[in-house]
Amino acid sequence: MKIWYDRKSKDPTYFVQMGIRNGKKTTTKNVARIGKHSELLKITDAPLAYAKEQVKKYNEEYKNKNCVSLEIKVDFAEKIKATGDTASHSTLLNIGYFFLQQFYHDLKIDSFFESVTADRKNEFDPNLINRFLTYSRILYPDSKLGTHQNLCRFYEQPVFDYVHILRTMDILQEHYDEYIAHLFETSCQLVKRDTSVCFYDCSNYYFEVETDDEDYVDAVTGETIKGLRKYGPCKEHRPNPIVEMGLFMDRDGIPLSMCITSGSDNEQTTAIPLEKKLTKMFKGKKFIYCADAGLGSLNIRNFNSMGGRAFIVTQSIKKLSAALQQAVFSDTDYHLLSSDEPATIKDMKEFDRHDPENRELYNDRIYKIIPADKAFDLGLHEEKEGQNGSVRKMKSKAVVPQKIIVSFSRKMMEYQRYIRNRQIDRAKKLLKNPDPETYKKGPHDVTRFIKRTSSTKSGEKITDQYTIDQSVIEEEEKYDGFYAVATNLDDSAKDILEVSANRYKIEDCFRMMKTNFSARPVFHQKRERIIAHFMICYTALLIYRLMEKKLDLHGTHYTADTLIETMKSMDVANIEDMCYMSTYTSSDACTALNAITGLGLDKKYYQPKELNKKIKIILKKIFKCPSH
Repeated sequence: MKIWYDRKSKDPTYFVQMGIRNGKKTTTKNVARIGKHSELLKITDAPLAYAKEQVKKYNEEYKNKNCVSLEIKVDFAEKIKATGDTASHSTLLNIGYFFLQQFYHDLKIDSFFESVTADRKNEFDPNLINRFLTYSRILYPDSKLGTHQNLCRFYEQPVFDYVHILRTMDILQEHYDEYIAHLFETSCQLVKRDTSVCFYDCSNYYFEVETDDEDYVDAVTGETIKGLRKYGPCKEHRPNPIVEMGLFMDRDGIPLSMCITSGSDNEQTTAIPLEKKLTKMFKGKKFIYCADAGLGSLNIRNFNSMGGRAFIVTQSIKKLSAALQQAVFSDTDYHLLSSDEPATIKDMKEFDRHDPENRELYNDRIYKIIPADKAFDLGLHEEKEGQNGSVRKMKSKAVVPQKIIVSFSRKMMEYQRYIRNRQIDRAKKLLKNPDPETYKKGPHDVTRFIKRTSSTKSGEKITDQYTIDQSVIEEEEKYDGFYAVATNLDDSAKDILEVSANRYKIEDCFRMMKTNFSARPVFHQKRERIIAHFMICYTALLIYRLMEKKLDLHGTHYTADTLIETMKSMDVANIEDMCYMSTYTSSDACTALNAITGLGLDKKYYQPKELNKKIKIILKKIFKCPSH
């Protein structure tokens, strides 16, 4: 701060003036009035010297207390500044993304772009664009055009053209494998990655279009490339073309790798190619492949029986051979999972669960291990291609060393029956006004409980009657409470079942991308842009999971909704270019985020230079996260 007065005036007014740098703009503000020369003569013979001394005191006060008194004149008749824009916009700026920014730069994504664009003369900064696409995907998910239009929400106010977004996405897709490998390597430097178990699952994403992509011939290789957006079994039951995403994650739920394939591809064909890339990234390190039954084909199990790998996949009891089913339902050789003491299915079904002494038993399970080296006994099939190009399923007749671990839970049985009874009630309501044309008879549709019986009398038309099919209910009830996995491991049943139970984390990853990050519907048309879109979603998921892991290590945990809402709410308001005032409140989540990053975004007021310094510190990698 310095003194300011009109040197040409015979009776100047002395002010304390502050220089303020706000981004690229530097302004000066009179923050305090000392007094007119004539006024100061009443208290001192040297007004100018007195004024300079007051400025010195202001500087010392600010240095010691980091605060300064400001004089702000408010003209309640003053109009807001005209911009010429069609619609009004908020002037609040978000600083919550600073937390995301720290993790982004800890992943050294800037160095990745420097490497892959070293031989290019880009008129734009792909790293700048990629990082704001990533922040926007977490905080303000929108189309790329919508994201470009809303860049004004961020404190840094980044400037780039929409076409540069598309060019950046092209660069991403061109270096797909390098980018995914880079993220894995750098993430290992941030947190300890537990890759002893790798969970795999697939999901699909729809497009708001009515026609799928045609296959085309690559002009260079002559290879026929299948179109990406294709009709296939949509998990959301939408009549739109889809693409399929395969995702690997580690034991902590942090993404490892991904792939994007055609919507018409069999998801089982995606696992092994991506797993080979994973093995290369791990540099031969052994791991356990864990997936659901749909991704546990004979080929996948056989692949993970080699190279020191292993597998744990869920096994459908309904698809087991009669001999193996008989072994499952035979009430012998079962043991309590908690104590390994002998137990029976009958006892588990009949004990009084309302007795306080049986509370632990109600939360327990019983298990049995069944040898099952013959793959065809597990109801597995493999696809065979005929000479005419047709594909047909054939029952597997190969042998894979494995065993089945079957468990039974009273709690699970009651939950499944509760859900089914609700479905039966809905089916009964349908019978009051039957509309057979709407009945789909799907494996999860309530109409599977409705059966049709036809009757006729001599000379009369056939009449259909619809009733609840009790045989279907009884058949489903046979399997209530049972759960099975197939594995080639010799570990304890308790450890193996515990690993399999953590598969929910990868389902949570897909849920987060579809809901919190709004990864679908996808609006891009070009194959390269579609893939790049999911690479951005993947980056956003990785950053969020790393942040979540750091919070867990700090002893705190919050839902995705809580963390995202906290960061979105962290807006500041510009006060006459002199400072920024927080418009957000304190919270446990905000305190925890500041604790793991040390960014100190918990103040009521910020000087522009203070926020600018925080950005520079992050970008220059000077800042060190607190160790936990």
